[in-house]
Amino acid sequence: MTSAMKRAIAIAILSLLALSALPQRSADYGISAGMVTYLGEKNPLSPFFRPGPAAQLFYRYNLNPRQAVRANLLGGYMSPLKSFVGELGATYEFNFFPYSTFRSRHIDYTPYIAGGAALSMMSQAGPFLSVPFSAGFKVNVANQVGVEIEYGFRKTFTDKLDGQLGITDPGGDPVDNTWTHNNDWYSFLGVSVTWKMYNRLAGCPAFAEMGKDKNRKRK
Repeated sequence: MTSAMKRAIAIAILSLLALSALPQRSADYGISAGMVTYLGEKNPLSPFFRPGPAAQLFYRYNLNPRQAVRANLLGGYMSPLKSFVGELGATYEFNFFPYSTFRSRHIDYTPYIAGGAALSMMSQAGPFLSVPFSAGFKVNVANQVGVEIEYGFRKTFTDKLDGQLGITDPGGDPVDNTWTHNNDWYSFLGVSVTWKMYNRLAGCPAFAEMGKDKNRKRK
């Protein structure tokens, strides 16, 4: 792993820790397991060509039951390219139905879409910008716990993921002029578990008064 990649991972972890300082009642933490795949000169058409293992950590801040913003740290292995890929991203999510993991009398569930921006890195390409967009489905399976499945693509702004720049077929095969050859892409399919670290007493007026009394006694 290069020093630049180590710095990027360190910055990503610090960013996720900083976001965790936001109000916890509206926050979800999540961990994902899945696979990454690649689209480009070496794989122009198949969306599940030689998938490699991948994992993701993310922090989501729910603006309301329909909208959320998310920061994620993704890492995976590109099997066709024999290379590790890392990603630090931020996305906006829209839920088609109101959703919360605070379970009451019924189970909340919703399909959703997401889109944003990311800084990605691979050994042969260095750091590069990408645009993630995805679709998924989430359901709360217990109070403050949810399960999600998501599939999405990353549109990159580099043609160096596979080490091949632009069109390489001197015969001019029509497939070399497809959208996959303008720049390389990669995708992520994953299943996630999310949870809230929320102390109910922290939102209770009585709890707040208890804290004030303790402060007065110290003075």
